[in-house]
Formats: sequence, structure tokens, C-alpha cells
Amino acid sequence: MLIEKEKQKDLYNELKNFAGNFIPKERIITDELRTLAYGTDASFYRLIPKIIFKVESENEVQKLISKCNKLKIPLTFRAAGTSLSGQAISDSVLVLFGKNWKNFSINFDASEISLQPGVIGEHANIYLKPFGRKIGPDPASIKSAMIGGIAANNASGMCCGIDQNSYKTLASMKIIFADGNILDTANPAEIKKFKDENPSLINSILEIKNEIISHDELKEFIIKKYKIKNTTGYGINSFIDFEDPVDIIQHLMIGSEGTLGFISEITYKTVKEENFKASSLIIFRNINDACRAVPVLKNCKVDAVELIDRASLKSVENKPGVPEYLKILDADATALLIETRSNNFENLNGQIYGIKNSLKDFSTVFPITFSTDPKENQKLWDVRKGLFPSVGAMRKTGTTVIIEDVAFPVENLAEAVLDLKKLFSLHGYSDAIIFGHALDGNIHFVFKQNFNIEKEILRYKFFMDDVADLVVKKYSGSLKAEHGTGRNIAPFVELEWGSEIYSIMKKIKNIFDPENILNPGVILNEDSKIHLKNLKPLPQAHEIIDKCIE
Repeated sequence: MLIEKEKQKDLYNELKNFAGNFIPKERIITDELRTLAYGTDASFYRLIPKIIFKVESENEVQKLISKCNKLKIPLTFRAAGTSLSGQAISDSVLVLFGKNWKNFSINFDASEISLQPGVIGEHANIYLKPFGRKIGPDPASIKSAMIGGIAANNASGMCCGIDQNSYKTLASMKIIFADGNILDTANPAEIKKFKDENPSLINSILEIKNEIISHDELKEFIIKKYKIKNTTGYGINSFIDFEDPVDIIQHLMIGSEGTLGFISEITYKTVKEENFKASSLIIFRNINDACRAVPVLKNCKVDAVELIDRASLKSVENKPGVPEYLKILDADATALLIETRSNNFENLNGQIYGIKNSLKDFSTVFPITFSTDPKENQKLWDVRKGLFPSVGAMRKTGTTVIIEDVAFPVENLAEAVLDLKKLFSLHGYSDAIIFGHALDGNIHFVFKQNFNIEKEILRYKFFMDDVADLVVKKYSGSLKAEHGTGRNIAPFVELEWGSEIYSIMKKIKNIFDPENILNPGVILNEDSKIHLKNLKPLPQAHEIIDKCIE
């Protein structure tokens, strides 16, 4: 064991010395304090890297990834670190973006925008705003999340659904593979060269495609799974949706969490930003009524429908801009926060009428009213985006706030949410809250968890086992809808997809990364308890600091 550790130390020293030839020493971090600090992401897991590199160019990444591949040293890429499922941490090499990854370009009619991975999502929308366009993905963390992470996790959000996420709006990308090869999928000459020089990879991709499309039952199962949001495992719908192996490859990169390669640039097809918007916070008498209203609203022109249960409303009822009446609502009251958009004010009014009319048979606590005041509506949406940190601030010191992310078929939403609430009671999570993108059947539930006591870790384990059974076995839903698989759901990927597709996913990983150096243990992990290991400690620090999510 001692010899093995010494050998490992020599390999890391060799990597460090090699990198020192093209990365300045101030961008190579090995001291204990900064590896601990930089090694932390937004999830409830912790691994401390042995070396951190801050890279500033594609060339640096190419050299680094090639050397790691030769030395068989694992490395993980991280953008902003807002990921919640443990996919952006490492106990080996962590690669962070420096300041030179923020370039962008917009084509002549703003139908496409090319972005380096260090561009913040909201900044991309600011660049596109003068053209009346935006990027499709709209995660709640868009003010902090970077494009690299948004694409690598196939993050979506409140309005983009399954039609405007990174997978659906991808135009092209630049990829650096584990062996250091680079592919620009926008360049026909590079594509031809890549195909000529990598026949084994291309043939392997086509073999998997033939395996899937020749198996009708498998094919139909995959199609069904992606009718709702799904980021569990690899995006194997790529093999059904596309014919060209390069198209399959670049779409597999979306949601692959840095386990198949590094996206050094991505070009999105932009979407129209409609000028006129109206929002309404509709209060239903109970969560069942609110959920039953969602399938009805799918037939209306609505761009977002956010479910907010009573516990969620209570956590923000004292926030600025929140209606005063929230404080007096009954214990079962549940809200739907709705937004409808149009480029024409008359059409907007027609859409509002259609929404109200569709809900005429539902009993609501107050009459349904819509506001077109941008400032007032923004307050409501800011409150919705702030639900997760609001709960974090209310937790007991030393406990972790956990947000899980599942999706159910919309037609089963009401029944599924009630079943979920029964699991909260069964496992003693009485303070759990539910909110989420109801239009897509995507539900987030947040609860407080103590990971300092073994019996509490076991409680979490049994709860997650039951959640997995409920989502997968009873409702054929998704265990991760938009937050990515990470370490959190890696033990459950085979449960959700079955052994045959899980085996295909392992083939995919081996094709792209035969030495298993790219973010190992993320998405696919044979350790059935990996989601219970490397849990981040949360010691008491200061009354102000302790109110943060962490």
C-alpha cells in the first residue's frame, strides 16, 4: 500500500511538473487550504483534489487531458460549481476555468450564438436581448451558472421544458476528447478528418445505434422516457433522433457531466424572447386540485407553470413583494405561478382569457387575476427562484438542505405528488417542501438532513430507496429531470433504465474514455452506496454564515 501511494505521488508530481511548462505556477494549486476551498461545489458531497489547475485556453486543456490520459490520472472539469448532485468534485485533478473563457459571437440574424464554457447563462441572454432572442435553457441558477455546466448537465428550468433545452437547441460544438483529439462539429473538413482518423469510435457509435433501432421494444421505451424531462444517465435518445454519428456524438455530450469529453465551445440555436408577458399566482384549496389543473393548462398557451405547496409559500411569505394574503392561507393551500407570453398585446389578452376559461371548473381561494406589470411579476418569479435558499436559511445549524429533482408523467402528477407526501410522513421529513416545473411533471422537493449521525444517514438511504421505487416502478418517471445524475443518482441509473440499456451506457463510457479518467464515478458507478459517502460536513461557523445554504 505504501509503495502504491508513493507511485501515485510520483505520477501527480510528473503531471504537475509537465503542466508547469505551460501553466504559470499561480494557476497550479496544491496547498491544503485552497484545495479544500476550491474543491467545494454546491452539492452536499465533498472530495478534496490533489491538484487544481486554472486553465485559460483550449491548448492548455488539450495538453492537460492528453497527459492525464497517458498517466491514467482522473480529472474533473468545473464551470461555476452550481451543480447539486455531486458531479463537479474530485479527489484527483480538478480543472477550473480562468478568466479567458468568456468569448461569444452572434451570427448575422441572431439565430445562433457561439459561447465559450465560462460565459454566465444570464450574460448570454443580455448579449441576445437587443435582437429579441435568448438561449433556450433557463435554470433558476442562470445568474451564476456557466454555459459549460448548463450544457454538461442539460440544465433546463422553468420555461424551456423539453423543447428548448441544450439538447434540442444545440447547433454545434467543439469537443476535446480523452486522448486529446479535437472535433469542431461546425467544420465539415474537420468532421471528415475526424471520421477518417477515428473509425473505431465511429463504428462503435453506429453499432449501438443499430442495436437500439433494431429492437422495437427498446426503442419505444427510450422514446417514452424522453417525453418528460430526463437527465438520468446518458442521452441515449441521440441514437434514435440522429443518423450521422457526429450528430449522435455531440448530442451525447449534452448531459454527460464531463465524463465523455470537454466542451470548449457550444453554439446554440436561439429562441424568440416575446415582448409581452402576464403572470398570475393562482391559489388552489389543496395540492390535489393544483396538480389536476396542470394537464388542463397544457392545452393553453402557457410558458411556465410552477407548483408551490403551502410549506414553500410559508418559507417566503415575509419576503419583499410577496402578497400579504399568503400569511393567512389554510394549511393545504397550494399555488400555481403561471406565465403566458406573446409578441402581441391583443393575443396576450386572448391567452389570459383562455387560461381563465380552462380553469372555470376549479375552485380557487381567490378570483384568478393576471398582471402585466414587469416589476410586480419579476418579484413573484424572484421569490420562486429563491425558494431553495429560503429553506436553507431556516434549517437547524449542522444540517444540510437537500433538493431532489424528479419527473412524473403529467397525467399522474396529482396522484404521484400525494404519494410523495406520504413518503415524507413515513420517513419523518415533516418539514419537506414541494415546488417545481409542473407543466413538465418536474417536481423538486427540499428537506433538511443531518449527515453527522449514522442513523440519520440510514434514514436518508431508506427514504431515497422508497423514492426511487415510487418514481420508477410505480410511475415510470425520471429520478433526475434537470439537475444531472451525478454521484447522487448514479446507484439508481440501472434501476431506472434496466440492465440492457445500462449495459449500453457502459459501452458509451468505454468508447469515449477507455482509461476512465474523465470524472469517474459520476453517472455510472457500481458502488450502490456512493450516494451515502463523502458527505460534506457542516460544522457551526457563525450565525450569519450558518443561514447560507451551506
